[in-house]
Parts: sequence; C-alpha cells; structure tokens
Amino acid sequence: MDRILFLAVIFLMTIGLLMSYSLSSYVTTLYNLPSYHFLIRQLFAVCVGIFLMVYLSRLDANRAFKPIMIGLFGSTLLLLLFMPIMPESIVPTIGGANRWMNLGFISLAPVEFYKVGFVMFISWSLVRTRLPKGILSFGEEFTVFIPYLLVFILSMIFIAIFQKDLGQTMLLAITLSILFLLVGSSFKFFFSLIGISGMFFIMLVIMQPYRLARIKSWLSSFNTEASRPETYQVSNSLDAIHSGGFFGQGIGNGSYKLGFLSEVHTDFVLAGMIEELGFISILSVVAVFAFMIFIIFKIASKVKNPVYYLFCVGTAMLLSLSFIINSFGISGIIPIKGIAVPFLSYGGSHIIASSIMIGIVLMISKTIRQKEEL
Repeated sequence: MDRILFLAVIFLMTIGLLMSYSLSSYVTTLYNLPSYHFLIRQLFAVCVGIFLMVYLSRLDANRAFKPIMIGLFGSTLLLLLFMPIMPESIVPTIGGANRWMNLGFISLAPVEFYKVGFVMFISWSLVRTRLPKGILSFGEEFTVFIPYLLVFILSMIFIAIFQKDLGQTMLLAITLSILFLLVGSSFKFFFSLIGISGMFFIMLVIMQPYRLARIKSWLSSFNTEASRPETYQVSNSLDAIHSGGFFGQGIGNGSYKLGFLSEVHTDFVLAGMIEELGFISILSVVAVFAFMIFIIFKIASKVKNPVYYLFCVGTAMLLSLSFIINSFGISGIIPIKGIAVPFLSYGGSHIIASSIMIGIVLMISKTIRQKEEL
C-alpha cells in the first residue's frame, strides 16, 4: 500500500510540474521572467517533498510521532501569533492578505504547516481526553470540547481574521468536527458543532464586506442576465473547461491562461489543465486522487493505535476537502476560495506540507507490517 501511495503522489506532482511550466507562460512573459522560473521553484519544492516523504517513512512512528507533533504544532502556532506584528518586509501584503513570510530566497505560508500540526495535535489529544470517557451526556461532551473550541477560536482569529483566509478555517472546522465524531461523540453533538461552525462562518462573512461581495458575485452567476464583470473569473473558468473538450487543445496551447484567468497556475490550475489536456486529464487526476485517499483510509482501517487512525483520517479529510473546495469553486458550485489543489497547484508550502502528511502516513503504515510480522 505504501509504494502505491507514494507513486500516486509522484504522479500528481509530475502533472503539477507540467502545469506550472505551461500555465505560467503568460505571467513569465508579462513580468519578464525566465520561462522556467516557476518550474524551477516548483521542482525544488517537489524534491524537498519527496525527500521528506522518504525520510519520514523510514522513522519509527511510536518514537517520532509525538516529537514531530510538538515541534510542528508549537512552532507554526507561534509563527501565526507573531505574524500580525512582524514588519512588512517579512510579512508583505499580497492580494490584500498577509499569509506569507518572505525569507529572502523563499516565501513560506505557515498556515499550510499549521494544518498538519493541528491534525496531529487533535488526534493525539482526543485519544487522551475524549476516547477513554466513552458515552457522555450532551453537556459532558460540550465540557470536554471547550479546550478544543478555544484552540479553534485562536486559530480562527489568526487565520480567518488576520490572514483573511476563511477557506482554511473551514477546512479545520470540518476536520475537527469529524475527528470528534470518530472518537465516540453523538450525532447530536456532531450536528451541534456543524451549527456552531456555520454561525462562525456567517459572522466572519458579515465582518468583511469583500466576503459579502464575493458571495453576491457567486449568487449572480446563477442569473443568466447578470453582467459578465461580476462573474468574470468563473465564466472564463467554465469557458476554459468547455474549450478543452475531451482531449484538450494540447499542452501549451491554452488561450484562457493569457490573462483571462488570474493565478491560473495556482487557484485555477484544474481549469487550465482541462483546457490544454482535456476532460480525460481531469478523469485521470480524479481517479488517482481518489485512489490515493482510498489507500490512506485503508491504512487507517488497519492501524491499531487510535492516534494514528485519527491522523490518517484527518489527512484524508484535509486533502480531499481541499480538492473538492477548489474544483467546486472553479466550476461555480460554491464561491471561489484561495485553496490550492494538493500536489497540483503551484506553491512550495502546500507541496511540502502535503508531503509531510503523506510521509507520516507512510511512517504509520509500517506499524501495520510490524504488527503482522509479530
């Protein structure tokens, strides 16, 4: 299972590299950059990601999981805490948001790594605090959940408010709710968590006028008489998908990447890929991605340690939800969110963070073989 999982990730990374080179051609020309500018950066991130996957897969999960959790969750939480007071030279404003740290030779998005540490911490902590208690009343469940609610609210403040990244907050909220359900919480409490998350979501939308404008723009896309400027990105995304047909226009021959879709090699990579490689390409990617998620769930079903089980499920949730939210956004089913497609979108932070998650899953999968050998 681990070899197949590793090869599935390599396949997606390879497609991502190809798209980073092809879809960024307009941007490199516009800003007078070398044609291989984004390809080289993405290749560096892919190499680091592959190294981390291989390195982590060789570690002993029973010894390495907790130190990795403490280091990753603690360091990234501190970064999120201090980013709002860091100077503009280190945390620049890009697209109206302060999500990246400029370290000179690279830009780092701490929230991508925080998600990994968050799932590791929640998995470890729930097994210690919630799982042993068994069946609880609704009030007792809520009492147990309060510390996790405080952690989530802290995360929401620094991610959704200071970094203006509501999409990542939604990912964490859904993942936390599902993990709580898996350790024995009642459906009543689970749906209560969904309701609380929904209230937080509405509150965060109301607090920021640009979010209300984005929802209004999305709703206007269902109106056939709506003016095109309000639905510009989604309209061009759908046109690019339609233009690709079944076999595509050919690699490098896409036209909507020529300024009609902003950030086509990041947020709209799936639309650009379909235009150039056709509908058959998205079928192949979805099949490999779904198979990768299936393998992760398969590993989760076989491990005996509940911490490892929860982490594998959390990893599968983060990866699959990211793919779903992005694909639904570019097709107009939901409002567009700036969430990268795992292993496909351009961006070193999410590539490396996703590779860390897969590396830890591979590390955990060794415990299955060790158990079988005993």
